[in-house]
Amino acid sequence: MERRTFLRDAALATAGLHEFFTSHAEAQTAATLHVVGAGEDRFGEARSLGFSSMLFKVATGDTGGRLFLMEHRHLMRGGPPLHLHLDQEEWFYVMEGEVAFQVGEQRVQLKPGESVLAPRRIPHTFSSVAATPSRMLIAFSPAGRMEAFFREVHDPHMSDPAVWRRYGLKLIGPSPFWT
Repeated sequence: MERRTFLRDAALATAGLHEFFTSHAEAQTAATLHVVGAGEDRFGEARSLGFSSMLFKVATGDTGGRLFLMEHRHLMRGGPPLHLHLDQEEWFYVMEGEVAFQVGEQRVQLKPGESVLAPRRIPHTFSSVAATPSRMLIAFSPAGRMEAFFREVHDPHMSDPAVWRRYGLKLIGPSPFWT
């Protein structure tokens, strides 16, 4: 066999194996169906940050780390401290009520059906401003260590910068929405 023919055949075989393993992994991922009902958590657990209760809807492991999605229910005035994510975009979608956001230097108030993106490395925070509790979805992409962060942190005013850094976050300071 000529060297050129051998190299061509080896390259084709390698490409075929890569395609086989990639499609096999995608098929396994697609075959795993996780239905999470209304008002339910992906793991059947209860979580709170004081200003809201949280339901994990899409876990980090469900997407190979590409996405983490959670729902804030019973969202009250307050919200998290002003912070930024070193590696994640954070997308907010308001489902009920009205929520004020600060992203960078800009402030907006969103109603149901509206959304805003907080790009990585841009300080941001939010707070419900409705007379009744609000509800929204939050997506992190890539997921990073956000699921682990929300498993550990239960105090919305937690101010230890070392804890935030451990999860790829930077604590900037108090929320401008805290009164």
